[in-house]
Amino acid sequence: MERIFGGVPKRALGLLGLMIASLIIAPAIVNAYVLSVILITLYFAYVGQAWNLMMGYAGQLSLGHTLYVGLGAYTSAALFVHFGISPLIGLFVGMAIAVAAGALIGSMAFRFGIGGVYFALLTIAFAEFTRILFEHFDWVGAMGGFFLPVENRDSSDFLNLRGGPVMFYYVILFLCFAALGVNQWLLRSRLGYYWMAIREDQEAAQAVGINTFRYKMIAVMISAAMTALGGVFIAFYYNNLFPADAFGMHRSIELILAPIIGGMGTLFGPILGAFILTPLGEGLTILMESMGVKAAGVKQLFYGVILLVIIRFVPGGVWPLISKKLGIDKRMKGKSE
Repeated sequence: MERIFGGVPKRALGLLGLMIASLIIAPAIVNAYVLSVILITLYFAYVGQAWNLMMGYAGQLSLGHTLYVGLGAYTSAALFVHFGISPLIGLFVGMAIAVAAGALIGSMAFRFGIGGVYFALLTIAFAEFTRILFEHFDWVGAMGGFFLPVENRDSSDFLNLRGGPVMFYYVILFLCFAALGVNQWLLRSRLGYYWMAIREDQEAAQAVGINTFRYKMIAVMISAAMTALGGVFIAFYYNNLFPADAFGMHRSIELILAPIIGGMGTLFGPILGAFILTPLGEGLTILMESMGVKAAGVKQLFYGVILLVIIRFVPGGVWPLISKKLGIDKRMKGKSE
């Protein structure tokens, strides 16, 4: 097969182009509900890419990643509500705070050789501590919630992220593909090869002179910044924030499911995983409601079943199987995608 653009077959590029074109014109051809489902799917595809950069590329497991979502969300929202600062400025403050939090966690862990499951537990502890802190932080509503003004929903004010679903849809669509481009660039850089070396064998990486502390810290901070940006988006889209949702453990699990199911350590895995998981979850909700069944936790149980099936039959995720069919079989495990 004739190949172009660094070994990517024309068929694969054609499918990618078709997907992009379909997403661009989606607001003109789907109803409001379907558009909202696609929007949330793109959100999980975006934050999944941010988490995948840290775990899939650098091998650092974080189970408290909503810490960065919440910090980005609350910081930008508070600056907007209390001081009238545009979220386009507030996002930089939120990202900076998230990066500082990531640097604190990383420095505590990596300086003392904390890794694997213990590092994951440390990330959970920080997320839970922050949740408890914000539940008693009256300046941002504490447990009662923090609410943004919802006027101007019929017009688009991009500078203040005030507008309707279509505006937010194109914002998250841009963020999703921008993250894809950034990840592709990072993977093809020296930094990406260092991350792969650390993930595969940290001791061997150290032996050849790679500063593992520095490059793991870089992975944590970049991932934190990207995730915080997703938090800014979700805060202004929903217009309300509650500590249990912003920092809750269940949100962290939702965040990481898409890259696990799609394929960790791959570029398109988090996107594919999100487009599998979110629509199926919504479909299940509609089915249960049509049957008059209101069983709490059914969606989470469904996600768990899917995860078990993927781990049992396709441990590498769905995307590697599809990539082989398309002729794109370069994976992160020992290769650059």
